[in-house]
Amino acid sequence: MADLALERKLVIKNIPISGEAAETQIYASSYYYTELAVARMLFDLNVQYPIPPARMQEKIDRIEGDLKITLDDVQRSALIEAGRSGLFVLTGGPGTGKTTTINAMIRLFEAEGMEMMLAAPTGRAAKRMTEATGVEARTIHRLLEVTMTSDEGGGGSFGRNEENPLETDVVIIDEMSMVDIFLMNALLKAIPVGTRLILVGDSNQLPSVGPGNVLKDIMESRAFPVVTLTKIFRQAEESDIIVNAHKINRGEQILFNNKSRDFFLLRRDNAQVIVNVMLQLISEKLPGYVGAQPMDIQVLTPMRKGELGVERLNRILQERLNPQDSKKIEYEYRNMLFREGDKVMQVKNNYQLAWEVRSRYGIPTDGGTGVFNGDVGIIREINRFAETMEIQFDDNHIVEYPFAQLDELEHAYAITIHKSQGSEYPAVVMPLLTGPRMLFNRNLLYTGVTRASRCVTMIGSEETIQQMIANANEQKRHTGLCERIREITRIQEEQF
Repeated sequence: MADLALERKLVIKNIPISGEAAETQIYASSYYYTELAVARMLFDLNVQYPIPPARMQEKIDRIEGDLKITLDDVQRSALIEAGRSGLFVLTGGPGTGKTTTINAMIRLFEAEGMEMMLAAPTGRAAKRMTEATGVEARTIHRLLEVTMTSDEGGGGSFGRNEENPLETDVVIIDEMSMVDIFLMNALLKAIPVGTRLILVGDSNQLPSVGPGNVLKDIMESRAFPVVTLTKIFRQAEESDIIVNAHKINRGEQILFNNKSRDFFLLRRDNAQVIVNVMLQLISEKLPGYVGAQPMDIQVLTPMRKGELGVERLNRILQERLNPQDSKKIEYEYRNMLFREGDKVMQVKNNYQLAWEVRSRYGIPTDGGTGVFNGDVGIIREINRFAETMEIQFDDNHIVEYPFAQLDELEHAYAITIHKSQGSEYPAVVMPLLTGPRMLFNRNLLYTGVTRASRCVTMIGSEETIQQMIANANEQKRHTGLCERIREITRIQEEQF
């Protein structure tokens, strides 16, 4: 009986490897069937809508005039694919015109009288998308109308699904590299055939925290229209953040002469010296330089542990940026000391926590449930009598936490580069001295650098940074979505 139960949880597949014998792979059945379902639904959405080329070119010319822009040939081809495809992928690095192309797509669909929904995996990414397009974007969870369940695990279900699909003509999802296989499955269930799905992202970013490598697998399947933007536009060329990010991605070494206006390396070879320099930068030098508050400047580090890890740096930064004060109430929970004014991050999805938005007079004007992994906010009030902590998140959602749920929070003065995905900060400070080769790789450095909009400052070893650029190895994800898509494509071709 035990063996039978195990077999029901596992799927064994013989996967053909190019030029070699088939390789046996063993899946947890939930992962296998989720990948299969995602592949099937992607294939169903992949329909073509014929549009006469001359009419399409006329539309694009009109959009360029309305937006006062000039699209290059690749951006034009992206608009053509978006106009005629049920499923389309737009990818590219920083400064390559993704936002401009998305805005042109929105104008294209508006001209056709189509309704659109925009979404991203995190609150910060959704906020950035709203600011860049002028169209309201939501988190994918809120797009799917997540609802709380009564189980003890704090799990949730989605109000939008195959029985209650999204009522729109176009869905555009940004930061697709962050979407894992289970969230993709839930999203696709809510998108009926006939609705266009546009996936936007940078496949060179770190993969999702959850299982899967969805964006990369979809692209590698070569089964769907994909346009990759590669040209760095003139305005972006003036930013060494963008120029050096592309060099990192290509594996090219960077010249650190500190003549840049937005990309710096401060060479230090001692961890405590690095910490001291970091504190001076955040509290004194950078705020005036980038026009931001110290709380808005983000420390990104590869590791949680160690002298330059998240845990130690948060304790140090808390004392500098939000020191002890008789007017600030504190509460110690396990090994963390929370203080009013602290910058904190939610570290797991919680579909049951209630939130509200308040007017300037403190009157609730909106509300709902759900706080998600990666949401960042400020502790506004600690009530020892009621044993609650009130936090205001970046999207102005105010959440009251019972003390018993404080294990879902961490300080966020310093966060791992993995946790920064989908976010953008005016300035990023990265302490980089030594660390494990498997972790200190090109992919991680690229992701960290591209989180900054105005200034990147690395403090530490130039040798370590150049080694990271040279280290193209990344932890391999053993996913099967690409093969599942190819299987379905082969079956359809054989049938027709």
